[in-house]
Amino acid sequence: MRVLTKSAFAAIGLLALGATTASAEIVCNEEGDCWHVRERHVYRPEFGVRVYPDDWRWREADAHRYRWREHEGRGYWRRGVWIGF
Repeated sequence: MRVLTKSAFAAIGLLALGATTASAEIVCNEEGDCWHVRERHVYRPEFGVRVYPDDWRWREADAHRYRWREHEGRGYWRRGVWIGF
């Protein structure tokens, strides 16, 4: 029973560690393209993007300004083109 308890604590610790290191955010550019990122990135000011928490949503009144975009890898949207870095 003691080994099971240690294993249970180890599993809980790993889950807690994973939960604190995982990051999800929403990034939007000035053109209204928005996408999810799984890791925190440092975007240069000239990229013209804003980073929001994962639970951020645009207001109904602003729905015409924004659109969701899919992507592969790290980077950002600019003028409708995915620019990887």
